[in-house]
Amino acid sequence: MSNQIFPILGPFGCKCFPLLTPYNTHKLQPKTTSCIFLGYPPTTKGYLCQDPITKRLYTSRHVLFNETEFPACETPAQNPTPDPQSYSPEYWLTHLLSTHSCTSLPCSYCPHISTSIQNPIPTSVFDSSSSSPNTQSPASISAVTSIPVPHSAVTPIPVPNSAETPTQVPNSAETPTPVPISAVPPLPDPNSAETSIPAPNFAVPPVLLPHSAEPPNSAVTTSSAAPAQPSPLPAPVQNTHPMLTRSKLGIFKPKTCYKAQLDYTLIEPPSFKLAQPISQWCQAMQDEYAALIRQGTWSLVPPPQHHNIVGCKWVYKLKTHSDGSIARYKARLVAKGFHQQQGIDFDETFSPVIKPPTVRMILSLAVSLNWPLRQLDVSNAFLHGILKEEVYMSQPQGYISAQHPDYVCRLHKSIYGLKKAPRAWFERFTGQLLQFGFTASAADSSLFIYRSKTIIAYLLLYVDDIVLTSNTPTFLDTLIHHLSSIFELKDLGPLHYFLGIQVNRDSKGLHLSQTKYATSLLHKHHMTSTKPVSTPCTPNTRLSLHDGEKLQDPHAYRSLVGALHYLTFTRPDLSFAVHQVCQYMASPTSIHLTAAKRILRYLKGTLHLGLSFRPGPLKLSAFTDADWAGDPDDRRSTSGLLVYLGPNPITWSAKKQLTVSRSSTESEFRALALASAEVCWLRTLLKDLGVFISEAPILWCDNVSALAIASNPVFHARTKHIEVDFHFVRERVLRKDLAVKFVSTHDQLADIFTKSLPPHRFLALRSNLMASVRPPELEEGC
Repeated sequence: MSNQIFPILGPFGCKCFPLLTPYNTHKLQPKTTSCIFLGYPPTTKGYLCQDPITKRLYTSRHVLFNETEFPACETPAQNPTPDPQSYSPEYWLTHLLSTHSCTSLPCSYCPHISTSIQNPIPTSVFDSSSSSPNTQSPASISAVTSIPVPHSAVTPIPVPNSAETPTQVPNSAETPTPVPISAVPPLPDPNSAETSIPAPNFAVPPVLLPHSAEPPNSAVTTSSAAPAQPSPLPAPVQNTHPMLTRSKLGIFKPKTCYKAQLDYTLIEPPSFKLAQPISQWCQAMQDEYAALIRQGTWSLVPPPQHHNIVGCKWVYKLKTHSDGSIARYKARLVAKGFHQQQGIDFDETFSPVIKPPTVRMILSLAVSLNWPLRQLDVSNAFLHGILKEEVYMSQPQGYISAQHPDYVCRLHKSIYGLKKAPRAWFERFTGQLLQFGFTASAADSSLFIYRSKTIIAYLLLYVDDIVLTSNTPTFLDTLIHHLSSIFELKDLGPLHYFLGIQVNRDSKGLHLSQTKYATSLLHKHHMTSTKPVSTPCTPNTRLSLHDGEKLQDPHAYRSLVGALHYLTFTRPDLSFAVHQVCQYMASPTSIHLTAAKRILRYLKGTLHLGLSFRPGPLKLSAFTDADWAGDPDDRRSTSGLLVYLGPNPITWSAKKQLTVSRSSTESEFRALALASAEVCWLRTLLKDLGVFISEAPILWCDNVSALAIASNPVFHARTKHIEVDFHFVRERVLRKDLAVKFVSTHDQLADIFTKSLPPHRFLALRSNLMASVRPPELEEGC
């Protein structure tokens, strides 16, 4: 049968060249290699090819065939060193040829081989025995049997029979002489007479012949002779080591190993069922439950009618050190507050959260005044809040009362997850501070100030995390002892780790960084091996609402952008880049996701950067700038702001303006008004802290027209629509609350918050904001 009938089929056993691109790990590897065509895989569309050197199998749909060469039929070199496994008949028949069936079709590519086919080789052929291989060789063989050959028109390759007298093995220094092979009687053909084609003189390839430790001893059916012992092949030279390693096969990609089961002693279990068998989490749940009972959080009552029963669940958290090692296991019983209804189960909600500029202000003052910084943590803070509403909750998993399994918990104290819990805790804690003599700041409700004669103390409250500083260290000890008698406090000593911020204090000042948080963010989004970039934004480009394809699931994008926004607490160099990606949270696209991942690439190379607070004079100064009509979608401008207290940056922002500006002067003046409002708030905060600044804060602006409007009573038709901003800034300047001055664009530090800059300009401005900080060696995380 001619191959022209099936042009896409190649003859079995011929030389072929498959495309190896899917198997390569890097671009420098060869695209193909010489292989032997074996057939077709049973479950995959393509061609099955074998590398004759490495014995590796490839499946490819793109193969070039050389139908005139058959590597398996070539004369082997003297003293070959093939793979011992390939001599095993079980390996060849069951592994390589198990999916290929042979037919009695003639082969047009191997005319020297008989066109007839015999029955498969009996198993006895491989179990027979003969004389030593050193005394016999297949020098002259007349009787043969056939082994199927992988070919499109399959013809058996004859196997030597022992009917002929074996000859002596030639000298090892000489090449074995090929022997003639007799043709076997063909099978009856209904259409033609029985014919056979004489075989040429060539050595039977060892790849296609069985080889075993014992020579064959079984007789096989031949056309002319009785069964006899066949002459064995010469013993092949063994490889020094038969193992195929990854490097021998050209595989350089690191091997990834996976566990069949997660280790919940190293990660947080998502459910009670998974945490219950682990002793560490069981102990954490027992400690939490004991604290709930000790605080008198609830009492068991029969379930009331017509009342909402709130569910609850266990939430698990690994508390870690700053280096990522496990500090302790924490279990929290959380109420399912989303089942509560406003007006029935709760009225007003509030959470005590300190503002980031306030935190940086207090830290800068502590460094400048050389005050100590202490850190406290309130255990089970929300359990100290007293509920005024009537709230019922189901019993927690694992701690259901045996006497009253159907009862519910009538809550007397606030519990985590309730809508009212943060406000109840804040009211309880504030009441105790007011009794002690503290007063709340008018500029920030989570800042408490104590003044008594020569003693001054500040307290920052972020939910249940507390930072203290005072000019009298003994007063801090007295305050901590007093609070410990009312609440369950943990004195964490000097400030070192607060809200995910690493704090390191030395003789030069205070260093803030979020290296641990940034590293965990890179791990979460699989960006630890990414290539770093020098800027967080692509230089001189702007994102648009309509660029790219919309993401099917925007949850990952929103989670990433929210985490990046928190990094701006100590990373002002990220402000503009994060400001850009934050504008597309409602409908992000692939281009926006790429921009967010570029920020991660920038983080990869700048994990060492952070803020450094140094002692200096207590005076305010601000830089303000604007990028006129920079947004390509709505043509609104972007305002940039940077405020210093002495040498330390206190607050910064990149914010899109609410209206479209008709000129660059207008956009610059709106940015000036934003900076004026921020500086006025900071002056109020300093006044509450008891710090009075004699000099008026200076606002540096690089637009001469905006400075003229702020300093002089210039008011005409082109500026009348910004009348409110004009009067606000003008009034502050006339009252000497502010002073506006000109700064060149080259020295304008706020330029980094308004646009994406080239690398050299960005790095120059960043050097004035950031510093390389050394990660502190912390004892325990919060």
